[in-house]
Amino acid sequence: MATQASTAIDTLNSLLRGELAATETYQQAMEKVGNDAGAASLRQIHSEHREAANALRQHVRSFGGKPDQDSGAWGAFAKAVEGTATVFGNAAALKALKEGEEHGVNSYENALEDEDLPLECQQLISRTLLPQTRQHIATLDSIMQMQ
Repeated sequence: MATQASTAIDTLNSLLRGELAATETYQQAMEKVGNDAGAASLRQIHSEHREAANALRQHVRSFGGKPDQDSGAWGAFAKAVEGTATVFGNAAALKALKEGEEHGVNSYENALEDEDLPLECQQLISRTLLPQTRQHIATLDSIMQMQ
C-alpha cells in the first residue's frame, strides 16, 4: 500500500510534468509571436509556469522524492500541438495554449479530489496553482479577442 508521502510525490511529479510541458510550450509560442499583441502576457504566463514548477519541485523534495526533470509524454504531445498550431498562425497557437491551460485546470482539480494528498499540497494547489491557471485561461481569451 502506498504511503501518503509516495502518493504526494507521484501526484506532485505528475503536476510538475504538466508545468514543465507548459513552460516548454510557452517558450515555443513566445518565439513565434515576437512583439505581437499579447506577447508580454505570454512572457508573464511563461514565468508563472516556471515558478509553479519550482514550487512543485520543492514540495516533491519536502516529501523525500526526486523531482521529475522532463515533461514526459504530455510535453511531447504539447510540443506537437503547439508546433502544428504555429504553422496555422497565432490564433491557432493561442487556442492550443488555452487547451493546455484547461488540461492544467483539470489536472489540479483531479489532484484536489485525492483525499490522501497532504494538506500543504492541497493548499498550494487550491490557493495558488489552480487560481493562477484559471487566470491564464482568461488572459489567453483576452489576447485572442485582440487578434
